[in-house]
This record gives sequence, structure tokens and C-alpha cells, in this order.
Amino acid sequence: MLRKLLLTPTCSRAMGAFAAAPTPGQQAIFDKEFKYGAHNYGPLPVALARGQGVNVWDTDGKKYFDFLAAYSAVNQGHCHPRIVATLKEQCDILTLTSRAFYNNVLGEYEEYMTKLFGFDKLLPMNTGVEACETSVKLARKWGYEVKGIPENQAIVLFAEDNFWGRTIAACSSSSDPSCYTNFGPFTPGFEMVPFNNLAALEEKLANPNICAFMVEPIQGEAGVIIPDDGYLKGVRALCDKHNVLWIADEVQSGCGRTGKRSACEWENVKPDMVTLGKALGGGVFPVSAVLTSDEVMLCIKPGEHGSTFGGNPLGCKIAMTAMDVLENEGLYENAQNMGNILVDELRKLPKDIVDVVRGRGLFCGVEIKETESFNAWEVCLKLRDAGLLAKPTHGHIIRFTPPIVINEDEMKECTDIICSTISSFQ
Repeated sequence: MLRKLLLTPTCSRAMGAFAAAPTPGQQAIFDKEFKYGAHNYGPLPVALARGQGVNVWDTDGKKYFDFLAAYSAVNQGHCHPRIVATLKEQCDILTLTSRAFYNNVLGEYEEYMTKLFGFDKLLPMNTGVEACETSVKLARKWGYEVKGIPENQAIVLFAEDNFWGRTIAACSSSSDPSCYTNFGPFTPGFEMVPFNNLAALEEKLANPNICAFMVEPIQGEAGVIIPDDGYLKGVRALCDKHNVLWIADEVQSGCGRTGKRSACEWENVKPDMVTLGKALGGGVFPVSAVLTSDEVMLCIKPGEHGSTFGGNPLGCKIAMTAMDVLENEGLYENAQNMGNILVDELRKLPKDIVDVVRGRGLFCGVEIKETESFNAWEVCLKLRDAGLLAKPTHGHIIRFTPPIVINEDEMKECTDIICSTISSFQ
């Protein structure tokens, strides 16, 4: 279905047998992207022009509820006034110095974040995939200099069905053929283990050359896959037993998405490294970070890692405000409460259409039982027509991840839209 949309953007089947055709103005936008842009995405056919809070408006002025929130990068809502005000204020003062010089904001940001998350050090980057790549470099350096792994023999272990980006290293660690096919040769020293399987993990960790295990506390792109209770505590115990660093990829699950500052807090466990991104930039600027201990972070010396934009004053100021909004506007509790409402309503959907509903906070996944007459893509097209935007992942799963500023009245309106739309496919 997505391939048909890319190849023939006006194809009626690609737009969905159950969905309204785009207006001429919207179609012109689709066609321009198709002509001049890379075909590396299959967007839902809607062209957005404005956003505020939980809502976005298309170029024709139609209003929608945003139930993707830019893959959880807009947890604080679109154009949060405090975050936008910080951006505007800092833009008139200083935006970028590079790390060739000190600036008067980076240290303040590092202190704020390390105290908030309980780590010794922060390394600033820009995007989630950069943060994860940085954590891999740190783990390898630690493996050689602290654990004593022989040169060039360090192994980083990843959970199967992971997703942390599209770089060559991320593709090299992926078990998804759409991510790695025809992108080899791949980065050596990467291995995989089944997610949510402590026995398999312990067997792998017996290899003394394993320096780190990277895992999402909840697998987002895989379809909001939530591990069994106790899995994260087991990961912590096994990594301690085998002297392996545990890297928690909280780029999507962190910053309030699950109803906690980080998803690891649901089991009261602390990884050796945490990667953050997406909502750390408040939806207005790319900001990411790696948080870890002195022992790990100080393995990297001057000249061994960096980023021109990483730690820029604008991003640092925005990130502090973005986190302050999460911390002091009741958004963690709100994500839990609104998530309970959402999941309770989704679980009332007909079982012949919805196989499974998973959720923690406002991190929710619904598995659609696809038939010859409809699929998850067409469900999303009909949701769009009803005024709510969501997107399938892995073909048959729809993620529902609205901004966590959503209130109860808005949530009830949205669950009515979702449930009536999905039920209409019976």
C-alpha cells in the first residue's frame, strides 16, 4: 500500500477505498514533494500548515487531533508557548558557538539534566540516532579501557526488533529487512538477542567481549511492545553480573511519554547509560543527549567525539524549558490518567477488528486484524477524514501517541472518533 502511494501518488487505491480524495491544493503539495524530494517516506496524505497543543490544521484549514505527536517529539504539545518564548528570546542573544569555545549555557544545561536524571555527566548531541551512536562509541571505549576487552573485539548487543534510526550502524543492528536490505556491508561487532527474554540474554552475556546491551524499555517502532514485569530489573541484574553496560534507549519512551520521566522508572531501575532525544527539544529544535557515569564518560578524550551543533546555547535553553514544562505542569500524571482512558476505550473495540491493545501512559499500540477488504493504512485514512491523525507501523499496528498535554474532554472526543471509525469496518 505504501509503495503504491509512492509510485502513483494520485492512485485511488493508494489513497484508500474508504477515504476522501485530497483537494487540488493538497494534491499539489504531495506532487511537489514527489517530484523534488527523496522517496524515503510514505506520508499519510495530509499537508499540515499549523499546530497548537494537541491540534494541527491542514492547508485547507481543516482541524485534526494529532495522535502521533511527531513520533513523540511533541510530548509538550505543538508550539508550547513557554518553549517558543525561550526559542525567541535566545535567538536574539546567541545561537551557536561550536564546542571550540565555552558558552554560558551548556554547563547550566548539563548541571540541570544530570541532577534531574541522577547521572554524573551529559554529552550533548542533536538527534536520537546521534545519541545512540554516541552511546555505542562510549561503550566500546569503556570496554577496551576499563573492562579490558582485546583490541577490536568488543561486541555491542541489541534487542531484536529494535529501532533507533537509519544510519549504517543502526541498520547494522536491525532485524527488520526493510531497514537493512541492500545497505551492507554492515558495522562489525554487533549481535542481537530476543527482546523480553532474560534466559537468552544471560546466555549471550557470558561472552566476555560483550561491552554493552542496548534496549528500548518499550519498543516503539516495533508496535509499542511492553516487556514482562521484571524484565528491566533482570536486565540490570544480568548486566551487573557480567560487567556489561546497560544502555537504555529512551529517545521515544522518555520525557513523559509513558507517564514517568523515563520508562525505566516503572521498575525503579537505573541503566548505565540513557539516550534521550525527540521531546527533549520540545518539538521546536533537535536536541539529544547521553547521560552516564564519570567512569564511562571520561573514557572519551578531547578530539575523539563531537558535533558542531551539539550543546549549542539555543538547544540547551530549549531543552531546559522543555523538561521544566514536563516536570512542573503535571504532565507525567496526566499521561498516566489519559492513557488509562485511552486504553480502556480501545479494549472495548470489536475483537474481529482489533487483535491486541497495548499501552503504558500515552504510549499505545493497536493491532488491526487485516482482511482483504481493509487494513491499518485504510483505518488511518478514515481516521484522518474523521479529524484524527495516526500512522501504521509494521503494516498492521497503529500507534496512538498524542501530545501528553491532552485533557479529558479532548481524550473523550478522540476515543469516540477512534472507536466509531474502527467499528465502522465491521
